[in-house]
Amino acid sequence: PHLTSKGPRATFDWGAPQDASRKLCDDGVFRAGAWYCSEGGWESPNGKGATEVFYVLEGHGMLGDADGAQHWFGPGDVVIIPKGHTGRWDVHSPIHKVWAVNAHPNTEESGPIIRVQVDHYNSFAPHCLFDTSSNDPLYGNTESVQSASNTFYDVGPTKVGVWTCEPGSFEVSYANRQWFHVLEGTMFISG
Repeated sequence: PHLTSKGPRATFDWGAPQDASRKLCDDGVFRAGAWYCSEGGWESPNGKGATEVFYVLEGHGMLGDADGAQHWFGPGDVVIIPKGHTGRWDVHSPIHKVWAVNAHPNTEESGPIIRVQVDHYNSFAPHCLFDTSSNDPLYGNTESVQSASNTFYDVGPTKVGVWTCEPGSFEVSYANRQWFHVLEGTMFISG
C-alpha cells in the first residue's frame, strides 16, 4: 500500500518536484487515489481532462488560473479543479492529498477562464452548515438522525460539499455515486 514514484516532473520551472501516486479505485468514470509531490512549480497548459476534487492531508501550495489568479491551499482544505482548467501548480511544502476524479463528457464551466475553487477547512465548521434532517441533499429524509450540510460546488455532474450527522442509522434513498473522506467518527455502509 505505498505510493509509486513517477519521478521528477518533466516541465518544472523552479525547485525539483517529484511526485508519487497510488490509485485506490477506477470504474472507468470515477477514480480515486492518493498523491504526493515535493517542492517545485510547473505550468499546466493543457486543459484538464476531468474534474478533480482533492483533500489536502499535509503541505501547502497554489493553483493558478490561466489569467494568473492564484488559489492557495493547505492542510484540511478541499480543492476543486474543473475539467478544462489550465494554469499552473506551485508546491511550497511537500503535499500529500487524497483525490477523486469524475470523468464526465462535457466541460461544464462557462466563461473564458475556468477557475479552481478552494474551500478552506474553517468553512466546514458547524455554524457554516444548514440543518438538512428533513431533506438531506445526499440521502433524502434521514428520519430521526440529525444531519447538516453545505454544498460548495454544484456544476454539471459534480457536486462537492461537507456533511455531518449525529449517531444513528437510516435508509439511503438516493443512488448517486459518492466519494467520502471521513474526517471524524466512523461510517458503516451496507448494501
